[in-house]
Amino acid sequence: MVYLDNSATTKPWPEVLDAYYKVASDYFGNPSSLHHPGVEAETLLSKGRASVAQLLNVNAEEIVFTSGGTESNNTAIKGIAMEHQERGKHLITSSVEHPSVMQAFQALESFGFDVTYVDVDQEGRVSVEDVLHAVREDTILVSIIHVNSELGTINPVEDIAQALTAFPKLFFHTDHVQGAGHVPLNLQGVDLCTISAHKIHGLKGTGVLFVRRGTSLSPLFHGGSQEQQYRAGTENVPGITAMAKALRLSENERQQQNGRLEHLKQNLIHRLQDLEGAVVNTPQRGSAPHIVNVSFPGMKPEVLVQELTRNHIHVSTKSACSSKLQEPSAVLLAAGVGMERASSAIRASFSHDTKEREVDEFVRILQKAVSEMMLVMGEKK
Repeated sequence: MVYLDNSATTKPWPEVLDAYYKVASDYFGNPSSLHHPGVEAETLLSKGRASVAQLLNVNAEEIVFTSGGTESNNTAIKGIAMEHQERGKHLITSSVEHPSVMQAFQALESFGFDVTYVDVDQEGRVSVEDVLHAVREDTILVSIIHVNSELGTINPVEDIAQALTAFPKLFFHTDHVQGAGHVPLNLQGVDLCTISAHKIHGLKGTGVLFVRRGTSLSPLFHGGSQEQQYRAGTENVPGITAMAKALRLSENERQQQNGRLEHLKQNLIHRLQDLEGAVVNTPQRGSAPHIVNVSFPGMKPEVLVQELTRNHIHVSTKSACSSKLQEPSAVLLAAGVGMERASSAIRASFSHDTKEREVDEFVRILQKAVSEMMLVMGEKK
């Protein structure tokens, strides 16, 4: 099997699974309980929080554990909007956000909030100037994705954060789900940041929301004082412990292997550019090392994906949250590449475990599948 859908989810590393099993079986107490098993669980929870904070270079009390990227994004966006709406109801985001961000903003519009969707260039990148131009007196939140989940394009989040310090009354959030473990991010100037465990070889159902000290949020969940009262509910201590280990291992791999992944990406892009009918959408420069998006105008991407998976090659069409919807990529449409490319794109995404021979096999099977599909299309004409 050649698994190249790591932007959708990654395979948990054995050390991560071992950590989860150990904590789930031996330290199963509720961390809010006062008895000894509860105190043991609370100690592990604190260690996990401190570990994540150290890796992100922030304070431990600024780490809020959630069920994943979707909850973290919704908590950040809706939490700021609801808490600070008396000061203003204008929000800013980009036109290429993940559905968990885009739909959160769309939901807020139905509650009377005014949202500006900043346009992007043909590489799917937001400009600092366009973000600043959108800021108004009543703006309370800006949310810009760090690494685009479909194209791999890296947004200038650090520059945006620095520029927005000129507006101390608004908050800045970034979705760092695709960047974590692949593209470093300095959180200076960032008020809220989202990370998901299962994108970094952790387990599904665990995530992080960094909330800068002094930032007030209206919680989505009520019913307990856990997580600094930002997120009620018994903490997933095994998942949190496993996520802390996954983040540490991913960061170690990033520092040692990112050059290798960048080589794999560039090699794949060059080979796709030579493939008949292919149009590469991922920019060669200024993109993450693990994502390559390519269109085959005139072909149905879901048919191509199914043909590949029959040959044990597994890729996707777009973000996993919307991949079952047979619609053009909203990200590619927003980038202005046209309906043909937006309706025919597939995405291959690597992990630190991806081997060069797997990429070779992908190209070989892809070339065969495309040739056969083009032959069928020619016969139908």
